[in-house]
Amino acid sequence: MTETSSAARLPEIRVPGMLTLGGLIAGLVLGAMLRGTPALDPLLAIAGPLGAFWLKALKMTILPLVIGLMFTGIVETAAAANAGAMAKRTLGLIVGVLAASTVVGGVMMPLLIRLFPAPAMAMSANAAKTAGTPLPGLGDFLSSLVPSNVVSAAAEDAMLPVIVFVALFALATTRLAEAPRRQLALLFEGLAGAMIVVIGWVLWAAPLGVFALGLSLAASSGLSAIGALAHYIVLVSTLGAVFLLCGYPLAVIGGRKRLSAYARAVLPAQVVAVSTQSSLASLPPMLSSCRELGIRQTTAEFVLPLAVTLFRATSPAMNMGVVIYAATLSGHHLTPLAIAAGGVVAFITTFGTVSLPGTISFIASTGPIAAAMGVPLWPLGILVAVEMLPDIMRTVANVTMDVAVTSAVDAGIEETSGKAETLH
Repeated sequence: MTETSSAARLPEIRVPGMLTLGGLIAGLVLGAMLRGTPALDPLLAIAGPLGAFWLKALKMTILPLVIGLMFTGIVETAAAANAGAMAKRTLGLIVGVLAASTVVGGVMMPLLIRLFPAPAMAMSANAAKTAGTPLPGLGDFLSSLVPSNVVSAAAEDAMLPVIVFVALFALATTRLAEAPRRQLALLFEGLAGAMIVVIGWVLWAAPLGVFALGLSLAASSGLSAIGALAHYIVLVSTLGAVFLLCGYPLAVIGGRKRLSAYARAVLPAQVVAVSTQSSLASLPPMLSSCRELGIRQTTAEFVLPLAVTLFRATSPAMNMGVVIYAATLSGHHLTPLAIAAGGVVAFITTFGTVSLPGTISFIASTGPIAAAMGVPLWPLGILVAVEMLPDIMRTVANVTMDVAVTSAVDAGIEETSGKAETLH
């Protein structure tokens, strides 16, 4: 597995992140200023339908995008697992970290919200409509894992059974002969690429759509909406900080590196991660960090590109955190079963959304989780405008964990080699 994965071959889309943030700020400020005045009603009459239209355009891209990305991601993961002992060791560690990340997001975010409640907000009209939506019980959850009709499940926005079906379909494809397997891979890679172009077009209208959503939110909640967004950024970034900090003990215990040496070696890569918000752009300094730590060149040159292609340690935790906060923002009560359903989706979809631009990755990752939990999409349409801030923590933590995982894999190979030499 090299950097020429399907994720690296997907179209490059530029998203107007600063304009989107500016649109949100303008909508919140204008809505708060005009709240309670006669001038607000005519604006809301335009902003409401405009925001709903943009959300529908965004929603229509999520399912085909996730299907295309998931299929190619799972096929590539399966191919990497067949690449040898080092690949199996690397993927085993990656899967373990991602599973832990899913649990951390599902457990820690509700706890953080309970300990540090969000600013009091009046629910919007959209939230009021969806707040009473019943959540599935245990029987509904188990029966929905496997769809009786995948087409009707997709039409009903039943995301969990669709994702289970796509995962099984992708795994079954790995048992086919080379020619049909490659044809299917190209088909789904083309689907993902085309949908990324479409979602790029939709996101170019994000400043206007987010302005409309922000105006409607501030009209009902006033300045507390701004406080809620700041609160959201802190809480979601806290989940990323957990994995940033966990990278150090992993390198010390698993990689047998001195804490000071690891912290010094990984710092340049972390600086690049902050400035670029891209794990791929941080790959060269990560390779330099591994050389400084004395990690074998063959290990670093194999594990790091694989990690950049398939691994984002923070994704399940932070994506779960985003959707749980969105549920709070919209007035939804989440049962443990709903959170569990979201956790399954968060874990599986992680393998399909790596190396995408942050905004597109945000939509492709959190949209299916929200659908699985029964959370409405409109809070995500607002939160996407401030994603560039938590994304800094995402990238720094991911880069830190990538180097830590590489050191742990290298130490495991050294230990195995030492045992083999002893036996001989």
